[in-house]
Amino acid sequence: MPKRPFVNRLNDLARRDWLLFQKSWFVHNPPPRSADVRLHPAKFPETLAGEFIGFFTKAGETVLDPMMGTGSALVAALEMGRRAVGVELQPKYAAIAQERLAAVGAPDYRVVCDDARNLAAHDIGEVDYVLTSPPYWDMLRMKGWETQKERAQQGLDVHYSDDERDVGNIEDYERFLEELVPIYRVAAEHLRPKRYLTIIVKNVKKGGTIYPLAWDLGRRVGEFLALKDERIWCQDNQRLAPYGMGNAWVSNTMHHYCLQFRKA
Repeated sequence: MPKRPFVNRLNDLARRDWLLFQKSWFVHNPPPRSADVRLHPAKFPETLAGEFIGFFTKAGETVLDPMMGTGSALVAALEMGRRAVGVELQPKYAAIAQERLAAVGAPDYRVVCDDARNLAAHDIGEVDYVLTSPPYWDMLRMKGWETQKERAQQGLDVHYSDDERDVGNIEDYERFLEELVPIYRVAAEHLRPKRYLTIIVKNVKKGGTIYPLAWDLGRRVGEFLALKDERIWCQDNQRLAPYGMGNAWVSNTMHHYCLQFRKA
């Protein structure tokens, strides 16, 4: 009996590339950040965005990032022949994104400088895929967080903003979730049926307590989109720190959860 021909309704990948993406974990070490985006304290790697965009869309389809920062997901989308829409609260990051997107030379993009919760007011229409990563709560404001001292010495931003609308400035964890989840809800309203939304996030440690941010988003966003699966993004090129050495087990967190949700 002859094999049925492979009909790919989701993306432009061959069978082998489709299969490789189905692996539940992967190692990805982003290249060094370019000078034009180092101002932003938590840039999203275009190389990673490209892998997800390549799987969840076809050429010519539209990608939305409702919290785009300096536009990495949009740059990746344009470079792969997709259309792109991004929303950014802070004008300085939106301006950097606009310059980066214009440099790609593809005209099919739109940058909205506004609170992502106001997305419905901007008439962007339907999109085929949402790819985004939230602030990891207010962790950038924690003393000693990551490379904050080095960035401060270089005159670079160590947190997103002082804007009261910025969810990355909310100290209370439950309130942070209550403000963040509606952003995904309004993005989901623009998503075409049967299409996907990916949130790249990790659980956070604060004051000796683990806050399961990834799992809480999986549950809460799962109330209006179906949580289909996760991929674990691992980084193996980061320097180990001796947290709790000789006293208690404290991990060096070098992985993120890439949560895939699907609209009915």
